[in-house]
Amino acid sequence: MMSKVDKELIRQLVDGQISRHDARTLLRMENKDSERFAVYLEVLQTRVAWSDRILLRISDHLYVVSRHIDGQRVVKCDCGQEFGDYRCNWKTAARVRVKTSAAEFAGVYYPPAAAPEPEWNEIREFFCPDCFAQLAVEVVPPGYPLIFEVLPDLDRYYRDFLGLPLPDENPDWYQDLTVSRTTEWAAATPEQQS
Repeated sequence: MMSKVDKELIRQLVDGQISRHDARTLLRMENKDSERFAVYLEVLQTRVAWSDRILLRISDHLYVVSRHIDGQRVVKCDCGQEFGDYRCNWKTAARVRVKTSAAEFAGVYYPPAAAPEPEWNEIREFFCPDCFAQLAVEVVPPGYPLIFEVLPDLDRYYRDFLGLPLPDENPDWYQDLTVSRTTEWAAATPEQQS
């Protein structure tokens, strides 16, 4: 029985190349070694060209990082594009394509009977403004607010679950600031908004 996970196995897991046997072994480990998350972050860090410290991966292309310049916690794409403070919904800084017609839905759903009804739904596709990687998709009623999928309590996670308190721990880190960002954007001039 494996007691500690090595970096190569984590790399295979991240790359989606892990064998079924090794995946089962990981799942069956009775005591997860405490260094596993640190090794996982180390593997992720080798895959990006920037030096900001990855604190948490939130999707295939997005990370919450601590910027090395000023220590701010921001959402960053693997290409280096920043989406701002991680406490604001990153989607407000992404490129968005909205699909609203049955013809557009047919390009995504097959068979057509599986598609949502255009009268009741729209498909929002979110892209990185720099590398154009698709970052997320929402199927929601028209006019529905952007879904803020994850606002992690990083201080609590690092302190209570990992036993590695972050040096800049502060209760103010864990709050949704999306409304302040959208309010500032709405008050800006058209030139400032683009």
